[in-house]
Amino acid sequence: MGTPPTSTSTCGAPAPADVGPEGAAGPRRPASSDRRTAPEASTAAGEAVRRSPAPVPAARGASTTGPREDAPTATATATATATATATAERTAETAPPPATGAWRPGDAVGDRRFCEVGDLLLESGEVLPGVVLAYESWGEPDATGSNVVLVCHALTGDSHVLGPAKEGHPTPGWWEGVVGPGRALDTDRWCVVAVNALGGCQGSTGPSSAAPDGRAWGSRFPTVTIRDQVAAEAVLADALGVDAWALVVGGSMGGMRALEWAVGEPGRVQRLLVLASCAAASADQIAWSAAQLAAVEGDTAYAGGDYHDAADGQGPHRGLGVARRIAHTSYRSAEELDARFGRAAQAGEDPARGGRYAVESYLDHHADKLVRRFDAGSYVVLTRAMNGHDVGRGRGGSAAALQRVTATTTVAAVSSDRLYPVSASEALAADLPGRPTVRVLDSPAGHDGFLVEHPAVGALVRELLASPGGPRSASAAAP
Repeated sequence: MGTPPTSTSTCGAPAPADVGPEGAAGPRRPASSDRRTAPEASTAAGEAVRRSPAPVPAARGASTTGPREDAPTATATATATATATATAERTAETAPPPATGAWRPGDAVGDRRFCEVGDLLLESGEVLPGVVLAYESWGEPDATGSNVVLVCHALTGDSHVLGPAKEGHPTPGWWEGVVGPGRALDTDRWCVVAVNALGGCQGSTGPSSAAPDGRAWGSRFPTVTIRDQVAAEAVLADALGVDAWALVVGGSMGGMRALEWAVGEPGRVQRLLVLASCAAASADQIAWSAAQLAAVEGDTAYAGGDYHDAADGQGPHRGLGVARRIAHTSYRSAEELDARFGRAAQAGEDPARGGRYAVESYLDHHADKLVRRFDAGSYVVLTRAMNGHDVGRGRGGSAAALQRVTATTTVAAVSSDRLYPVSASEALAADLPGRPTVRVLDSPAGHDGFLVEHPAVGALVRELLASPGGPRSASAAAP
């Protein structure tokens, strides 16, 4: 296990060496003027953090991140890293899955940093105490802090956007083809921040985190919404001294968060890129989610959400694995699955004698990977947050809410996405100021297209970053 470096008292510091992110000796709790922070939080403390010099952490990833997976030439180091990762994955697949794949205090910190948000007033009216957000950053802020970009992850993503798999990070960065030196989000030009969403399991407060009594929150963890996630992130932005993001970008659940930022905090978002997402979750999306929730919660090992102390192999990995199979099927297109697998049997197996088809093996593989790096309780909490997503709730409907957006905005969809179809992006764009034209990525990869079509997504990012940032008038909104 790696040893985290010693912390200073600011939110931009790594976790202290002697406590995890839930510890009382963690980074100084910032406060925000945001109305969603619990009333007893200290505004003066927050203002002190905002005035501190060089608030955004300097780059750590520019010289240490691994190469692109699709790089035309591979160095010996990259080859060795890939081989080691593959070997580790094969070894892990033979061991019993842990009760939770969550990052927990005492695990290697990796490149995470932690911000103690404090007591957060949730949309439900409950106060979630001692909220902590884990985040990572790459690149350096300029003198005015005007080059800071927020990247928002999807359901099972996390803050590890860029960098190799290593201690503390079980998987490589999930958007390495888009973020990094010389890429669309060039970390030699832009300071990029990625936050593990509230309710997640890779360092931010969620069901696997310790409640005030020292036990995992488990079934006691409250309902959180996309708005709650953004409210917590706004406190982090205050602590980092970010008055306005140069760009907020995300796909799927990340697109929901990005859109909520632009609607709920319009003056803090200069540019907005919403990928494969929507203004409000549809009945079809909720239906897909319902099957996944039933799979997790129907696993007796889930124990109503209180399983975090179970032995390896005794957690709700079966239910979480089934949920992943359902979800992953919806993430890819029927055409792609047919083209890749057809009716082929898995090598060495005969479906007529109880063996698997190749596509079944593919789904099994993705299920096994997820249960070793994710938490079933977070899966439930975040899925419910996505089901509840509706930017128009309490704001007079989506059309009225979206008129609040002042950011220069691009909305993009994937041609073969059956979970967040092009029509969902079109409905979103139709209610934005200026009714921007939806940019459709031509890809057979389905919903996952926003994760894998790096050149097409990168082109949209470059184009948007080259444009003037908001606020702007509705008449100037069209591309």
